[in-house]
Amino acid sequence: MADGFAALEFTPQIEAETANVWDKVKHHVTPLEWRSQAPLIAEINRLKREKNAAILAHNYMTPDIFHGVGDFVGDSLALAKEAAKSDAQIIVQAGVHFMAETSKVLSPQKKILIPDLKAGCSLASSITGADVRLIKQRYPGVPVVTYVNTTAEVKAETDICCTSANAVQVVEWAAREWGTDKVILIPDEYLARNVARQTEVKIIAWAGHCEVHKRFTASDIADMRAAWPGAEVLAHPECPTEILEAADFAGSTAAMNDYVAARKPAQVVLITECSMASNVQAESPLTQFIGPCNLCPHMKRITLQNIHDALVHEQFEVTVDADIIDRAALAVQRMIDLPPPLVPARYDLVKARHHVDVELI
Repeated sequence: MADGFAALEFTPQIEAETANVWDKVKHHVTPLEWRSQAPLIAEINRLKREKNAAILAHNYMTPDIFHGVGDFVGDSLALAKEAAKSDAQIIVQAGVHFMAETSKVLSPQKKILIPDLKAGCSLASSITGADVRLIKQRYPGVPVVTYVNTTAEVKAETDICCTSANAVQVVEWAAREWGTDKVILIPDEYLARNVARQTEVKIIAWAGHCEVHKRFTASDIADMRAAWPGAEVLAHPECPTEILEAADFAGSTAAMNDYVAARKPAQVVLITECSMASNVQAESPLTQFIGPCNLCPHMKRITLQNIHDALVHEQFEVTVDADIIDRAALAVQRMIDLPPPLVPARYDLVKARHHVDVELI
């Protein structure tokens, strides 16, 4: 079948086959758009069955991808873990390049594809393996905790990985294991500063940032509260500390999703990439989701069209050197092997409002 929308028709059969997806995306996709998207969704799902493939759809994917073709949905680490458990031999990463590398680290025997090689990440590109080696020379004996939003090369140079959900737990574990009162937490400066307010462990940080979360300001929240005084504000810990100080809840994408599902607030503001609000809304239709909205230009490079092309041509394969896979897998596995936290991961906002210095490299 030729590439492109033109080869696919919106037939009554396609309409019936994709009706459940339409029900989830109809508030974010126009009927005209749907006539182009639905045939492609059906064809992608057919190709997955034919090729024994699975699609990992990150929370920041657009609703047509997230609800239409994603076999596993969620945050980056959860997706990589699901890929490893899946029987699929081809994995298409609907996300960014470092996520595809993490999937390769946990599933080295599988073919990992990314639909667009330019789908990068400002945070992951802020630090290299060489940078980490220099940091370890400067701080000998201090454990290095690296956020999963990093390349495999960086993970390979560090002691243990963390997510935004378990960063406090991992930092405190590393301090105990290494018998030290300080830990290096890289590369997100704001995550490090927010973790520092949750623990007695001293944090050494790197000046890396997510370009989406960095753009939010406290005035954004003030404006939202003035316009919608009853709205609950949920913030991601990659945001500047002033955002967490002003929020009602702070946690990972999974934690924010769980918060909305459990509390069912009438109005909510998600201070994160805005496609997540569209995806969560499908499962929480009674909640009104209010801006602000910052899009990740890298995530938005992934489309139904290039997912289709990736499956047709089995392009573009993501590879990682075997030595890097072995060392990166150790850092990731150390984190996976930690016992789950006793309480759901969230950031204590009382602690978050107290200033704590970090040492910035």
